[in-house]
Amino acid sequence: MNEKDQSRLGVAPVGGLSHVVGETGVPLSTATIAGLLADTATRWPSRPAVVFREQGIRWTWAQFQAEVDRLAAGLLALGLQRGDRVGIWSPNRFEWLTTQFATARVGVILVNINPAYRLSELEYALNASGCRAIVTARQLRSSDYLGMLQTLAPELAQCAPGQLKAARLPHLEFVIRMGEERTPGMLSYAEVLERGRGVGAAQLEARSAALGCFDAINIQFTSGTTGNPKGATLTHHNVVNNARFVAQAMSFSEQDSLCIPVPLYHCFGMVLAVLACVATGAQMVFPGEVFDPVATLSAVAEERCTALHGVPTMFIAELDHADFATFDLSCLRTGIMAGSPCPIETMKRVVAQMHMREVTIAYGMTETSPVSFQSSAQDDLQHRVTTVGRIQPHLEAKVVDGVGEPVPVGEKGELWVRGYSVMKGYWGDEQKTRLAVTDGWMHTGDLATLDADGYCNIVGRVKDMLIRGGENIYPREIEEFLFRHPKVQSVQVFGVPDAKYGEEVCTWIVLKPGEACTEDEIRAFCREQIAHYKVPRYVRFVPEMPMTITGKAQKFVMRERMVQELGLQAARTA
Repeated sequence: MNEKDQSRLGVAPVGGLSHVVGETGVPLSTATIAGLLADTATRWPSRPAVVFREQGIRWTWAQFQAEVDRLAAGLLALGLQRGDRVGIWSPNRFEWLTTQFATARVGVILVNINPAYRLSELEYALNASGCRAIVTARQLRSSDYLGMLQTLAPELAQCAPGQLKAARLPHLEFVIRMGEERTPGMLSYAEVLERGRGVGAAQLEARSAALGCFDAINIQFTSGTTGNPKGATLTHHNVVNNARFVAQAMSFSEQDSLCIPVPLYHCFGMVLAVLACVATGAQMVFPGEVFDPVATLSAVAEERCTALHGVPTMFIAELDHADFATFDLSCLRTGIMAGSPCPIETMKRVVAQMHMREVTIAYGMTETSPVSFQSSAQDDLQHRVTTVGRIQPHLEAKVVDGVGEPVPVGEKGELWVRGYSVMKGYWGDEQKTRLAVTDGWMHTGDLATLDADGYCNIVGRVKDMLIRGGENIYPREIEEFLFRHPKVQSVQVFGVPDAKYGEEVCTWIVLKPGEACTEDEIRAFCREQIAHYKVPRYVRFVPEMPMTITGKAQKFVMRERMVQELGLQAARTA
C-alpha cells in the first residue's frame, strides 16, 4: 500500500457507517493570534507580508507587526479592557487587517460587521454584541457608513470623541473612523495611533501575556432561521488551528503569495486567507476594497501570486472577462474555491485555464471556524472537482439520520461535526447554542454523503437556507422584514438557481385585501434597510400559497414553478 493510500485509509469510514475521524499526527497549537503573528515576524522579519494595492501599502512582517502594535497601544490608551467588544465595519482596507490583530493582541473581541449592512442590521449587531467601540470606513459605494452611524446616534454631533451616550446604541462609546479626517464626535484612526504613543511596550506585553488560547476573540454574525442574526463566537484556538490545517492542505509556505479578493469580514478572508498566510509566512495581496475581476487578475499577474481564493462567482467573472487571455497567470499553483457549491465545470476551467493545478475546495460554516472538509493539493483531479474533500485533522464528522445515528456509507443524512473548531457558542444566546450543538456535535443543517474513502459530497440543505454568491441567506430573516410592509399579508422567500450567483432570492407575496403593490415598491422598501444581496431579485404577487394539509408552506412547489416560469437550470456542483 503506497503512502497516499495509507493516508486515505486513516480518514475513511469504519464499519460501513458514515463516520470519519481526522488524522492527529500534527498536534494542535495553543498559540494566540498575537503569538502566531509574533512567531512569523521573528522568523521572517524582512520577507514581504502585506500588500494593499489600492492604498499603496507594502509591509514586511516586521513592519506589519509594528503597525499592529501601534494600534493595539492605542486601544489600550482608550481604556478598552479584555473581553470588551469592538466592531469593524469596512471593506478590505489595511485598517481592517491591523484591527483584526490589534484587538487580538489586547484581548478585545472583534465583532465582524458585514460591509453590506444597512441601518436595522447595524443597530442589531452593535447592540446584540454590546460593542463599546466601532472602527469604521467612511463609506463603500452607496453605503454612507458615517451617515448611518450619525442617523442611529445623532448624539455624535454634540459629544466629545470617546464620550458617546446614544439612546439607540447604549453600549457604544467610541466611533473610530478610518483616515486622518475629523468628524464630530468621532476619533480618527490616526488619533488613536497618536494616543498609543503613551503606552509602553511592557504594558502591551503584560496584557498579551494574560491571554489564553481558549478566550473568545471574534464574533461573526450569521443570518438566523428565526429572524435575527446569531453571533457565532470563536476563540484563538478555533481559528489559529483551522488556518494551520487549511494552509497544510494547500502545501503553503513562506514562498507563497496569496491574492485575496474575498471579504475580510467573512471567515473566508479572515481565516482561510489571512491567518493561513500568517501561519506560514506567505504574502497577502489585496487587489482592492471590493471584488473586481480585472483588479484581481492584474494583482495575480503583476505580484506573481502563487495562490488565489474566491467563491465560484468570482472565478466565473474572472474566466469570462473579455480581457482574461491578456493576463499571465502562469505563476498560480493553488488556492481555495469555497463559500457556496462549486460547479464542477468551473473547477475544471480553473485548473486548465488559470494554471491552478492544485486548487482545493473547502467546506464548512462560520460556527466551525470555518473549514471541516477540504480537498488536498495531493488529491486527484476527479476528487478535487466532484467532492469537498475529506475531514480535516483533529475533527470528526458523521452523516446522521433523524435520531442522530450514523447512516450507512453512501446514504444521505444531516452532517454533524465535532472537534476543536466548533464555536464557543452564540453570543448571549444559550438556547440557540443548545439547539445547534449537542454533546460537542455541531449540527450543520447540510445534507451530505460520505463515500468509502471518506470523501464528502454536500447534496442539499436541511435548513431553509440559500447561498447567493457566497453569502448565506436565511429566508425567514427576509420574511420577517417584509412582514413589516403595510400591504403584505403573508410572504415566503426561497432560492432559485442562478448562473452567476448560484442562487438568487425570490419572494412570493399575498397582499392584504384591497391592496395593490408593485415589484419595485417591494424592492424600494428593502433598500437602505437590509443588505443588497438579501433584496429579492424576483417578486411575485399570488392569491394564495401552496400549502400542505397541516398548513405548512410548500416552498419546493414555489421553487419548481419559478424554475419552470423563468427557464432556469441549476449547475452541477460538488
